Amino acid sequence: MAKMTFSGKWGRVSMTKKPAADASGKSDEELVREMKNAAKPPVGEDYRERSLAIHGLVCARCGRDFSGAKRHLLTVHHKDGNHHYNPPDGSNWENLCVYCHEDVHSRGVLAEYLSGSSPVRENALVYDGGSTVDSSSEGLLAQKLRQALVKKKP
Repeated sequence: MAKMTFSGKWGRVSMTKKPAADASGKSDEELVREMKNAAKPPVGEDYRERSLAIHGLVCARCGRDFSGAKRHLLTVHHKDGNHHYNPPDGSNWENLCVYCHEDVHSRGVLAEYLSGSSPVRENALVYDGGSTVDSSSEGLLAQKLRQALVKKKP
């Protein structure tokens, strides 16, 4: 720390600067370097940077380039859904932009809903048009979508 002495009302100020060191005798630069190294994730957990280096800065679905300022919009998708399985060769990863990544995960939710495996489907009323639809293993939304896609004959 610096030692400062003041003299008089508008008088002279003298400073002496000493090299900063804590109780362990390390300089500020060494302490900052140690803190930065301690803040890094353990080996094997920084898979995002490894995936970006392996697969490049391009979305695997839409093919857009995310170099430069838009790099933060590129995410890593685990193909098998297991976030703890991070092989060093990157075989379980694919780089997706945030838009495609959201689409991939929302498709799974929609598929669960339409297949009837989602408990929310039983309580939700999607459409009540008054027409009777043959009930089968698919949900009400799928039946209504199928009806809407069938061309009406004149």
